[in-house]
Amino acid sequence: MSASPYVLPILLLIGSNLFMTFAWYGHLKYKAAPLATVVLVSWGIAFFEYCLMVPANRLGHQVYSAAQLKGMQEIITLTVFAGFSISYLGEAIKWNHVAAFVLIVAAAFLLFLE
Repeated sequence: MSASPYVLPILLLIGSNLFMTFAWYGHLKYKAAPLATVVLVSWGIAFFEYCLMVPANRLGHQVYSAAQLKGMQEIITLTVFAGFSISYLGEAIKWNHVAAFVLIVAAAFLLFLE
C-alpha cells in the first residue's frame, strides 16, 4: 500500500527535519568536541536529510506549490525543533516561542488559500 501523493511528501519532510535538527543542533550537547569534528559529523547527518528532503519536494510539487511545500516545511521544522529542544536539549518552550509559532502557522495557512 502506497501513501497518498498528498501525505508522502509530509512524511518525508518530517523524516528530513528529524535529521536536519540533529545535524544543526545535536552537537550543542557536546561543547567539548572540536568544531571541525562537529562540522563533519553534522554534514554526514545532513546527507540523510537531503535524501528525504529532495524527494519530498520533487514528489510534493506534483500536488503542492513550492510556496506551500516551504510553508509546510517551516511548520514541521518548528514542531520537530520544539520537541527536540524540550526532550534532547532540556530547554523550555516559552510563551513568546508559542506566540511566534502561531504566527508562522497563520502565515503558512495563507499559502493554502486559493
